[in-house]
Amino acid sequence: MESKSDIIAQDIANKIKHELYHSGDYIPSEKQLTTLYGTSRETVRRALDQLTELGLIQKIKGKGSLVLDLDRYTFPISGITSFAELNHGLNMKAQTKVITFEKCSHLPEKFLPYFKEEADSCGTHIERLRIIQDEPDVLDCDYLLDPPITDISKSAAEKSIYQYLEQELGLSISYATKEITVTKVDNDIQKLLNLDNEMAVLVASRNYLEDTTKFELTLSYHRPDRFKFVDFARRKHIKL
Repeated sequence: MESKSDIIAQDIANKIKHELYHSGDYIPSEKQLTTLYGTSRETVRRALDQLTELGLIQKIKGKGSLVLDLDRYTFPISGITSFAELNHGLNMKAQTKVITFEKCSHLPEKFLPYFKEEADSCGTHIERLRIIQDEPDVLDCDYLLDPPITDISKSAAEKSIYQYLEQELGLSISYATKEITVTKVDNDIQKLLNLDNEMAVLVASRNYLEDTTKFELTLSYHRPDRFKFVDFARRKHIKL
């Protein structure tokens, strides 16, 4: 069942998609949204946090929440958002093609430079090509560690791994550590992503459950000409 904040976030996202709120506009203030949706300010803030993680808005202190330019698809890097959620939230009309699905007794070679400590881990190796507007855009290479993920079907990978883990297995996905680089890729990846050269943006991440159990390693290769990455950071003063 969707929470009130989920419903509000989806409604505002729809208004952005259908240009009721244009890029460069400020959406109504928290106080106005509280009145509009008949809810608490805390619920509105949770909804706005979701939209920030999706890269739809940017909170600007003293001014409000600014609608971002979506001419290029925006992939948030500070949160954990599945491609299926982005596809729905940004109305990308994307397709997913599973090109690798295999059980492994150890980590595949392409993961080793980034995840050496997990080299001997059993798991399920899944590679999915993300196609947006008939163009290949992202190659997601996932390694689901076993344990804790002992079983998953190819059909679940075609739809949404995170939806399967959370709704079918009842797991709670919590946080990730990510490293973002521009790297050379091999001929296979160049062909899959239709790259003009051997360079791609790579996001390497370790993903964790709420109880701090590591469950997934991911190498996500992006076409640098079609994507931008947006984060929101706030300076904090720490006294030692």
